[in-house]
Amino acid sequence: MPDAPYRLVFLALLTAACAPALADEPFDEPAAYRARVERLNAPTTTSNEVIYDVLEPVPGAPEWSPWPIREGADRTIDSRALDAARDYAAKMNSNALLIWRDGALELEAYFGGHTRESNTVSRSLAKPMTTIAVGRAIALGKIRSLDQPLVDFFPEWQGTDKAKMRVRHLLDMRSGLLAQGPVSDPASIWTRSYMGTRHDEVILREYPLTDTPGARYNYSNATSDLVAPLIERATGRRYAEFLSQEVLQPLGAPGGQVWVNRPGGMAHSGCCLLIPADAWLRLAVLMLDDGVWGRRRLLPEGYVADVTSPTPQYPWAAAGVYVAGRYIERRGAAHPDVPAPKTLHSEPYLAGDLYLFDGNANQVVYIVPSLRMIILRTGSNPPRGSEWDNAFLPNTLIRGARLRPGERAPEPQPR
Repeated sequence: MPDAPYRLVFLALLTAACAPALADEPFDEPAAYRARVERLNAPTTTSNEVIYDVLEPVPGAPEWSPWPIREGADRTIDSRALDAARDYAAKMNSNALLIWRDGALELEAYFGGHTRESNTVSRSLAKPMTTIAVGRAIALGKIRSLDQPLVDFFPEWQGTDKAKMRVRHLLDMRSGLLAQGPVSDPASIWTRSYMGTRHDEVILREYPLTDTPGARYNYSNATSDLVAPLIERATGRRYAEFLSQEVLQPLGAPGGQVWVNRPGGMAHSGCCLLIPADAWLRLAVLMLDDGVWGRRRLLPEGYVADVTSPTPQYPWAAAGVYVAGRYIERRGAAHPDVPAPKTLHSEPYLAGDLYLFDGNANQVVYIVPSLRMIILRTGSNPPRGSEWDNAFLPNTLIRGARLRPGERAPEPQPR
């Protein structure tokens, strides 16, 4: 599933090394915005080496240790399935493939010069992070629950229909805000709410409500980008600091960077988090273990079950993640009545309890609770003439999984 039904090209003016200097130099916001839009509309080549302006550090754990790797007879997945998964990832322009099962990696592969330390240009893999960040804020008592009114944090919505919006609506795309549209015209609300140097203010003050909150699923980056100001207002901490200290460091995960709209400005939470593949894997393990890491509970009990339950308005999406649901050959991130690309699923998933993180360019993290299996693939779009099959990796590896004593094969996705 693509993370947006339209072309969202991430281009930038400055390297990360330039970012510190910006604090000492005037930042011409109108000029910066014009330059961003010009770069957005310029002819480009597809690349996963994207540089954003401006980047803010998101420190990870001071001491990061990679996962153990099973070899030979210790593996719990047949070597032929692992080889097939690696070959598929390689030919589909991947930069990382991690296959994890119950505490260890069965396979760790990198392509095109990428390594364990390379940051992943997350695109909408950042959206599951928003779900985890909100859960952590709830666990800390900074947000009461997923059903707390957002107007408690966004008082500028008092007396408007937006006051009906709940915290969960930012995660499950039922905010009622305008659906995602093309980002190119500098005057459009879509471009200003994404490329703007004060994109958060545009969303809070100007982004239109088109439906009653909770009544309709509408994919929108603007909806997810409201999580960063929510976290900042709820906790009094910068979004990058909160992710670092409350999520990545407790998980022992490597850190990275996040795009902020201007020096000292607001982070983009709906996209644009740059962290290594291992960090995304650890987020998935946290979800698999009901929000517990080691002996420490980071997310409220039952939170994972709540956020992985689909909504009636879109049965293949939950809060920041997608679920198996009933089999359909093609489905996408947008509402079915919105004309937008849809991703191929050549056959039903062999595990009906599967759910996944999913971002643009077919960046996926499949979580299979029944087998305690996680499959991560990051990278670029497949080569021209190839089509990504969202069922290939999980089904190949589920077929190759060796069942241990007392373990049963998962129930397949229903038709």
